[in-house]
Formats: sequence, structure tokens, C-alpha cells
Amino acid sequence: QVQLVESGGGLVQPGGSLRLSCAASGNIFGIYSMGWYRQVPGNERELVAGITTAGPTNYADSVKGRFTISRDAAKNTVYLQMNNLKPEDTTVYYCNLHTAIGTAAGVKRDDYWGQGTQVTVNS
Repeated sequence: QVQLVESGGGLVQPGGSLRLSCAASGNIFGIYSMGWYRQVPGNERELVAGITTAGPTNYADSVKGRFTISRDAAKNTVYLQMNNLKPEDTTVYYCNLHTAIGTAAGVKRDDYWGQGTQVTVNS
């Protein structure tokens, strides 16, 4: 069983910063990537930022230059530094862990999710 525990959300004024953390624990094998998603009510969950075990990162266009994702492999923890926050960044942010394990039948992929942390940007 894999558990993802998020922290760091909260209320901040426009232009402010927050740092989200997500620690993974449990029987974790074959980590391929970790990342952060967000979901506005009525919309699909969207990728905010992701980082693979090899190091490459990717970001949503809306957060490029403002958000930075990083990972501590030894702690199975991923961070999201969010700077210059805007009101449109307000929503719930979810941590994701994606695994990929080779089997005789092919690659078995799984996704694990955190419980979500609220980020509110409001003056």
C-alpha cells in the first residue's frame, strides 16, 4: 500500500509564495515520476508540474517561470515551490506518484494520489 501525504497549502496574497510538499511511503516500487495536479470544480484534473526519476521536468504553460518542482529521491518526497501566485491558481492541488514496472506481460503502470491540499490566493 502506498500513501502520499501532502502539506504546505494555505492562504496567500497575490504575488506571494507557497511551498507544497508530498511524502510517499509504503511499498513503493518502480517509481517513474512524481508530480502535482490541480482541479478546478467542473474541470478535469490538470498537470501542473512533473518530474521523472531521471530528472526531466515539465510544467503547464500557465505556471512556467513561477513554479518549480523538485524531488528528494532518498526521502521519496516531491516539492512544488510556487512564486508570484495569482488568484487563478486558487484550487485544490493533488500529489501524484506514477509507477512503471516491467512484467512478462508488459509494463504495469499505476497512479497513486494524495488527499489534496487547498491553495487560496486572495487579497
